[in-house]
Amino acid sequence: MILEKNNIYNGFKLQETKYINELNSEAMIFIHEKTGAKLFKLQNSDDNKVFCIGFRTPPKDSTGVAHIIEHSVLCGSEKYRSKEPFVELLKGSLNTFLNAMTFPDKTIYPVASRNSKDFHNLINVYLDAVLHPLIYNEPLIFMQEGWHYELNSPEGELIINGVVYNEMKGVYSSPDSLLYRYIPSSLMPNTTYGVDSGGDPDEIPNLTYEGFVNFHKRYYHPSNSYIFLYGDGEVTEELKLIDNYLKDYEKISPDSEIYTQKPFNEMKEIVIPYTISKEEEDKDKTYLSLNFSIGTSMDAELSLAFQVLTYMLIQNPAAPLKKALIEAEIGKSVNGDYDSSSKQPVLSIIVKNSEEENKEKFQQVVFDTLKALVDNGIDKELIEASINFQEFLLRESDFRGYPKGLVYYMGAMESWLHDESPLLHLEYDNHINKIKQALTTNYFEELIDKYILKNNHSSLVILKPEKGLGEKKAKDLEKKLKDYKSSLNSKEIEKIISNTKRLRERQQSQDSEEVLHSIPQLALSDIDKKAEWLPIEELQLQNTKVLFHDVFTNKIAYLNFIFDTSNVPEELVPYIRLLGDLLSKLSTDKYSYESLSNKININTGGINFVVNTSSNKDNTEDFKPMLTVKSKALIEKLPELSNLIGEIIKNTKFSEKSKILSLIREQKARMESLIYNSGHSIASLKVLSYLTPKGIYDETVRGLSYYRFLCTLEENYNDEYEVLINNLAKVKELVFNLNNLTISYTCEKEYYNRLEEALNVVSQYLNCDKVYKVSYNYGVGKKNEGLTTEAKVQYVAKGFNYKELGFEYNGALRVIENILTLDYLWNKVRVMGGAYGVNVNVLKDGSVYISSYRDPKLAETINAYDNIFNYLKDFQGGEREIVKYILGTISRLDFPLTPSMISDISDSRYFAGITYEDIQKERDEILSLNSETVQSFSSLFKMGMEENYICVLGNEEKIQSNKSIFENITKVF
Repeated sequence: MILEKNNIYNGFKLQETKYINELNSEAMIFIHEKTGAKLFKLQNSDDNKVFCIGFRTPPKDSTGVAHIIEHSVLCGSEKYRSKEPFVELLKGSLNTFLNAMTFPDKTIYPVASRNSKDFHNLINVYLDAVLHPLIYNEPLIFMQEGWHYELNSPEGELIINGVVYNEMKGVYSSPDSLLYRYIPSSLMPNTTYGVDSGGDPDEIPNLTYEGFVNFHKRYYHPSNSYIFLYGDGEVTEELKLIDNYLKDYEKISPDSEIYTQKPFNEMKEIVIPYTISKEEEDKDKTYLSLNFSIGTSMDAELSLAFQVLTYMLIQNPAAPLKKALIEAEIGKSVNGDYDSSSKQPVLSIIVKNSEEENKEKFQQVVFDTLKALVDNGIDKELIEASINFQEFLLRESDFRGYPKGLVYYMGAMESWLHDESPLLHLEYDNHINKIKQALTTNYFEELIDKYILKNNHSSLVILKPEKGLGEKKAKDLEKKLKDYKSSLNSKEIEKIISNTKRLRERQQSQDSEEVLHSIPQLALSDIDKKAEWLPIEELQLQNTKVLFHDVFTNKIAYLNFIFDTSNVPEELVPYIRLLGDLLSKLSTDKYSYESLSNKININTGGINFVVNTSSNKDNTEDFKPMLTVKSKALIEKLPELSNLIGEIIKNTKFSEKSKILSLIREQKARMESLIYNSGHSIASLKVLSYLTPKGIYDETVRGLSYYRFLCTLEENYNDEYEVLINNLAKVKELVFNLNNLTISYTCEKEYYNRLEEALNVVSQYLNCDKVYKVSYNYGVGKKNEGLTTEAKVQYVAKGFNYKELGFEYNGALRVIENILTLDYLWNKVRVMGGAYGVNVNVLKDGSVYISSYRDPKLAETINAYDNIFNYLKDFQGGEREIVKYILGTISRLDFPLTPSMISDISDSRYFAGITYEDIQKERDEILSLNSETVQSFSSLFKMGMEENYICVLGNEEKIQSNKSIFENITKVF
């Protein structure tokens, strides 16, 4: 059906249509006649359909009201009165994406599905959730998701709990997160960007229930909405569905304008403390950040130009500003960020592991370096490389984790939210072409001069460590709560106890069958019974094994050289990861590292060196360690790609002593960020290292052990430099051997013959010595560890090996993951315990691990894990509930895959010995699951939890108060 401009379709007037070449999509812009709701559709052949409704939601304070609303509207609505329809959909729809996100100026609710019926179901539930939530009649939702006083008896301790409250305690425990919270407020203090929409834990308890519901009443109205549709869905059907929810509203003026910060006359400086432990060294722990307000987000060319410029100046290995700051020894790690999501985009230049006294030198180096670039001109090869890098990203459209439609929506909102066309940032060809003028003009030099050197709308943010600040704040809060409790009369205390009890009763209550049945659900007949076949052919080219994936890639070749590293001695294993971190970032015989970086970006879509492992599905002791050269380029650029890979792996120089040190420090800083922000992954890697040899290997190259390896290298760098480079050279020679090589190649079949030339080139750079495999004497076993930091929350991990207990893998375990994560543990650990998240993961090598995320509890969480067996033993799911869990499991298996994801997944299956028949068997076991199957796994989890393999990363006081759980307690920093 062809829609015509100015016609009305199911309440929506079509205002504009335009074909967007860059997205291969027809854009349609509508306005809802009755309410003024704005709607934007991108029509194309993508079956991964996306719907999103967003609202302009500018908070006035840092109580986190926008964030708490985002959580709370998904806890039941007028039509879908379940306690958590959102979780019911996670459990049992075919969604490929389901979430909600709070930004400083907007809140968005995206869903995606490849199944049309399921997609319409998701739209229904989400529209009812945002427009008709139960929050007006149920204050307990606010208490659960936001904050509440918790008290179990008159003599008990009064505490504050709540999901968002605990989430933000975790955020504020990370110096990186804290820095990014204060950067926008330093530049835009008089706007919505001057407060924290996520919520400051010190401010969240100031939010009242009345303020909470009034925020929703004001902003969650169709007149303030921005609705988006993407994919191959029938647009008139989608409009009809949406109009059913909007037609009962009248147009209003929501007064949600995002105000602009008046420019500063001079740079502002703010100093923010962050906590470290009393015993921790505070030297070189300061963060310095120079920040600049860059025009407005409505200037799409400027925004894209600054994405290119940020990469050019700070982010790539040849970045001149990064190089100058490292060489000036102002800090140990340098990075930069350009945030275009706010009305006034922000460029940040950040130095980590520095000192406050370096602030003047920091500014001087930045401005002197930039002035020299303006005066002398930027190297044109660097400019070309940086533009090509950005253009490759745009054209490849490989958004891992996010559906394409959602990425396009967020791009559209950068202008649409501020009353400009949603197409401004999506039609990028003209902007790229204008930016390419920089190859023959002073385009970027003029941008630097205008927006950085002569821009007073800037700030210097200093984040400095303060010993024991977290402990002091905890004691202050404890005293405040004690004083508050003392000020209450018996009636007021009884009210808090009563509210605590009422909340717990609600959390423990079960939704009725009638309520659960109101949530739309597909049938098993809507699921394809056949597993998706991922194309892979095992071929031979010049005695080298090739895994070929015949996939449409739009003339991009994904070429991976996979080197078996099992000939590297155990004591040198950490150097494999370090080698991967260094390669392509150091000079070679032919290129300086700056020139090498430019050549990579001009000729390819990237060359990366990744350490990974694959376990044998039939033998828990057997695993294959690998170093993979992951690369991609346009088909016609394969010769250049091959020569660059060969030059890097054969001729990289390890004589650049200071450069290697700076790269070690950079990797160390990244690991520190991982520890702060993803503590669950660190704790989980530790638990896995107690279970299998592969787990020990992975922890050695990816976990806390690798972080400590980097710390040791840095501390002893001058004394151990010769040993370091000798070890790197040894590992390089051992790994890059033709006899270790398997190639993975992904493109259209007509281009397969191009591979032979690439192999001929690369093989010239490889040695051909006989390979001798080594044995790793990894002794697995319980090493229960408490890893202490100044974080205000915990990451609690526990696991076991089911093969060691006599069990084999069964596809039903994938459903058990779903049931435990989104039902039992969601209720026990997240809803009742207050953690932000919890996950169960079952691996085919026999490992099972459970981890919580930003968790205020510790022993209570372990107790919840330990009682999984009782939940499974008593599980009584009706047919509809079983189908729901099966659907949710299948949705994770049938996720839409990009070409590079197809090759990665099929390669990993190949190395693990997993066949298509195994995948089909797994699917059959999932589809045939029943209540008895679920109950049958009770004994497995009882035996597994009794093994008692535990690791917790988190608050020192909390871990010490539970020290009987641990065999070892150590400080992380």
